[in-house]
Amino acid sequence: MSGSAHGHTPAAWAGVIISFIGFCVGGVFMVGANVVGFWAGIGLMLLGALVGGVMKMVGMGTPKPTAAVQAARETATASIRARA
Repeated sequence: MSGSAHGHTPAAWAGVIISFIGFCVGGVFMVGANVVGFWAGIGLMLLGALVGGVMKMVGMGTPKPTAAVQAARETATASIRARA
């Protein structure tokens, strides 16, 4: 969808970066056969999801479209489908 800011927000970046670090930590400790380190990596991945969700709730995520914007998108979509 053109014009969408999905994923290009501080909340998304923070959540993905923290989760990626957790994934890397978990992978290293899994190869090293360290159970505690593996679960610490899993915990970091879950923390990334939590941080991203909290940041979104405090307004650092993608804003919800207003009614006017949503109506314009629906009209544009309908006119494109009518042409096809």
